[in-house]
Amino acid sequence: MPRWFAHRGGGDQAPENTLAGIRRAAALGLQAVEFDVMLSADGTPLLIHDETLERTTNGCGQVAATPDSVLFKLDAGGEPPPRFSDAARLCRQLGLLANVEIKPAAGYEVLTGETVAALAAQCWQGAAVPPLLSSFSVEALAAARRAAPQLPCGWLVETPPPDWPQRLQQLGARTLHCAAAATTPQLLAQARALGVPVLVYTVNDAKQAKSLLATGVAAVFTDRLDLARVALG
Repeated sequence: MPRWFAHRGGGDQAPENTLAGIRRAAALGLQAVEFDVMLSADGTPLLIHDETLERTTNGCGQVAATPDSVLFKLDAGGEPPPRFSDAARLCRQLGLLANVEIKPAAGYEVLTGETVAALAAQCWQGAAVPPLLSSFSVEALAAARRAAPQLPCGWLVETPPPDWPQRLQQLGARTLHCAAAATTPQLLAQARALGVPVLVYTVNDAKQAKSLLATGVAAVFTDRLDLARVALG
């Protein structure tokens, strides 16, 4: 697994969750990107973080209530919000590992998990390296596992609960993703003993990144792609 993931596609180098960001991450030498996927009103998976359009596009309203005919004409930073299928195709072309964060709008957890996982399985069919699906939503992650059990999954939490190994096993997840501040020597030792990679977000300080990676963290998500570039040589 690459040790550096470009957060939301291109970190601070491009508008978030865009194809331009993914291309920028690859151009800087990163081998992995993370991005968020939600469903439109028509059920089409697209790259966007918020449930609303205002922060990252020139549109307004709820993503889940906006049809494709409107969504894909918006400006998300020089391009329309990308379809998940286009981002998947680009990642494969560039040889990037994709961490696909399933980001369901409220009330759409199961549908989003099923739809995103099924499309991911289709887009990466025959790929040597499959995508890593992850989510804060247990319902979405469980639905993704049912839809595409062959794809690896990661459970996203801010602070892992004491029973995280049992819950990870119940979900069928292979990796644990948590906030950098939640990592402790005890957590990392327990994860190491269980063979569970721990991925942490969002690390934008060079000293913190070096310390985390040296103490057993498998990978970090960062907005500072310049740090990753220096580390990668």
